[in-house]
Amino acid sequence: MRTLDDAEVERLARLHDEARKTADQIDPVSVQHPNMTIDDGYAIQSAWLEIEMNRGAQLIGHKIGLTSRAMQLAMNIDEPDYGYLLDDMLFHNGCELEVARYCDPKIEVELAFLIGERIEGSEVTVDEVLGATEFVVPAIELIDARSYRQHPHTGVTRTVTDTISDNAADAGIIMGDSRKNVKDLDLPWVAAVCERNGSIEESGVAAAVLGHPARGVAWLARRYAPHGVALEPGQIVLSGSFTRPVDCRAGDRFRVDYHNLGVIEFSFV
Repeated sequence: MRTLDDAEVERLARLHDEARKTADQIDPVSVQHPNMTIDDGYAIQSAWLEIEMNRGAQLIGHKIGLTSRAMQLAMNIDEPDYGYLLDDMLFHNGCELEVARYCDPKIEVELAFLIGERIEGSEVTVDEVLGATEFVVPAIELIDARSYRQHPHTGVTRTVTDTISDNAADAGIIMGDSRKNVKDLDLPWVAAVCERNGSIEESGVAAAVLGHPARGVAWLARRYAPHGVALEPGQIVLSGSFTRPVDCRAGDRFRVDYHNLGVIEFSFV
């Protein structure tokens, strides 16, 4: 159920769009609209996507967030959230990123599913996702907060509806070089170690994502089904983080080792 009308949704989407372009944070939507709903958040996100695509951006995929039970409890929800990936959010192994382009950048360790066959329907299963996946690729999600994570004056933290409005905090994806067939991987036991400036900051295994990283992809397909949206061939789906977010600062150099899936390296200036 929505509480915001179309004009207000459009206004709020444009505020987020401007915040992304200028890297100047804005108030979370819930500051002005404390009774906003999750549906309001997704309406703002969709309006923002339309603004971006009208400007020429191309949709290349989707991200799934809040896949750990701990994060869901912290946000007082019982399911993940999702956002969109655009072509100007795509980066590659060895890239150098500018901290000044972002409001409050952090990175998370994930796996990306490259979709080979259309996935759609209200009863999509993990097995169907695996059968429709062309490759699994190690990937880093760059997350950001165009609205304050914690308000500088009130100290209030933003809600899940604010995060959803902010494209589920998605700011980019750094793709690894390795592409593996799902049949060649024991996906829940894919592991990674994240180093920043030579020190280990985080480590984890993909089973932390809902027990199996493909489970989030199946959830997303089912979530999209009532809207007539499918996961399309060629799209990238970030399946959810299996580490905590790590802060990114100018001068930071990251090395994320996925063992048999290779290493992703990148830096911030």
